[in-house]
Amino acid sequence: MTRRRLAATLALSALALTACSSTATDAGGDASGDVSFITPGTLTVCTNPPYEPFEYQEGGKLVGFDIAVTQAVADDLGVTLTPVETGFDGIQSGAALNAGTCDVVASAITITDARKGKLDFSDPYFDANQGLLVPSGSGLDSLESLAGKKVGVQQATTGADFAKENNLDTLEYEDLGLQVQGLKNGDVDAIINDIAVLGPYATDGYEVGTEFVTGEQYGLGVKKGNTALLDAINATIKRIKSDGTYDDIYAKYIAPSQG
Repeated sequence: MTRRRLAATLALSALALTACSSTATDAGGDASGDVSFITPGTLTVCTNPPYEPFEYQEGGKLVGFDIAVTQAVADDLGVTLTPVETGFDGIQSGAALNAGTCDVVASAITITDARKGKLDFSDPYFDANQGLLVPSGSGLDSLESLAGKKVGVQQATTGADFAKENNLDTLEYEDLGLQVQGLKNGDVDAIINDIAVLGPYATDGYEVGTEFVTGEQYGLGVKKGNTALLDAINATIKRIKSDGTYDDIYAKYIAPSQG
């Protein structure tokens, strides 16, 4: 092969590689490197409000601890964050991820062995326990005191599992808002949910009766095998915990809810 023909061949090869690279970028890659998205340039997150202080509406905008953490992930990836309100069962089961509804799920999801079989979790980013919300002065402050009482739980949650494991008489609700409304309507005597979300409701005749120490931890979830996005999420969690960003987010959303 002559030098002229060799040079032409190398030029064509380089052009072909450039075209392949452009096609990959157009298909979903961007400044985020190997991470791809269901919508190019956008990190779509499935979440289940109302679940204050983790995800809730304020001034017509979805805000909260989980939203702030996933926003940090999106910022590090150089993409836009787009929340999608989704039922919690679809979130914790991995169904929303498998259906291509979102890239990541973030809704105060406790990491469990059963859920690990359906989605891949990030490193833990929040420690949690269960709590009991009751009418003030009800005297309901332990598992024993709930004997013969109707307890409201949120479906598909670890709080619901905890109540059933302790043989409580339960009534399931689709989300926290309906759960609290059930308590206010007198349909249930108490409700069990993550302790961090009960604080905002411990007012106007209601109080947190007790905290059940369960040692749970929350994680962000991605579709099984999506290691590129998982690595990016873990890098962001590590960064915000080391540079003070996590403390700022905690102070803004969690500290006020704990009184």
